[in-house]
Amino acid sequence: MSQTVDRALSILPLLAEGPADLGQVADRLGVHKSTALRLLRTLHEHGLVYRQSDQRYRLGARLFALAQAAMENLDIREIAHPHLVRLNESCGHTVHLAVHEEGEVLYIDKVDSRYPVRMYSRIGKPVAITVAAVAKLLLADLPEPERRALAEKLDYPLYTPRSTPNAAAFLKELATVREQGWAADLGGHEESINCVAAPVRGADGRVVAAMSVSAPNVVVSAEELLTLLPLVRRTADAISGEYSGRTPVSHPDTSHPDKDPA
Repeated sequence: MSQTVDRALSILPLLAEGPADLGQVADRLGVHKSTALRLLRTLHEHGLVYRQSDQRYRLGARLFALAQAAMENLDIREIAHPHLVRLNESCGHTVHLAVHEEGEVLYIDKVDSRYPVRMYSRIGKPVAITVAAVAKLLLADLPEPERRALAEKLDYPLYTPRSTPNAAAFLKELATVREQGWAADLGGHEESINCVAAPVRGADGRVVAAMSVSAPNVVVSAEELLTLLPLVRRTADAISGEYSGRTPVSHPDTSHPDKDPA
């Protein structure tokens, strides 16, 4: 039975490449045409494949409906939280998860540091959008016209001498973040707080959330915090894989913070 299910499911990625006839399906599965036909008929009965007038098969509409329902029921916070906890247990610093909603970047999860010095960030509170590392990642993923329009209407408060001063500087920084795939806030919001962040991506590759590790200078220097970037990126990749369904549930190796991802 498991082999039959495996073969049936193997048909779906084949048809995702484009319509295929019975012979092509049989060849890809390495089975007789009669076996392939039985599998296709079963999938057809469930609406997962559709037989065209030219006798080729393509993915069925019900498959897209199921995929849409699955995406709507995904809770990025629920998926990410165990990963954030493990990262916090590994490094000891404050870990955040943020999303971009209705023009604001909001924290939707937080795991506090294990040392006495705590950050004032709160779940549900908007971040300082022009300086926060998570905001840079989320906004950098926007199409270029949207990035430009947003940058031009934002205010640029100078929280510290390292704050982003204007739209031109912000757009330049977003371009860098988009290219390198990670972001940092090294004293841009509070001179004593540093932060590194990595993107969480959905099945389409778009950034759906951003996660970060933050720490005060009295605990760790900016340079030392940046050495955690590979671990932060591995954690974000693990969340992305689970959220998008690309990989089974797994736990990133947190025993070697300085080890780069393969």
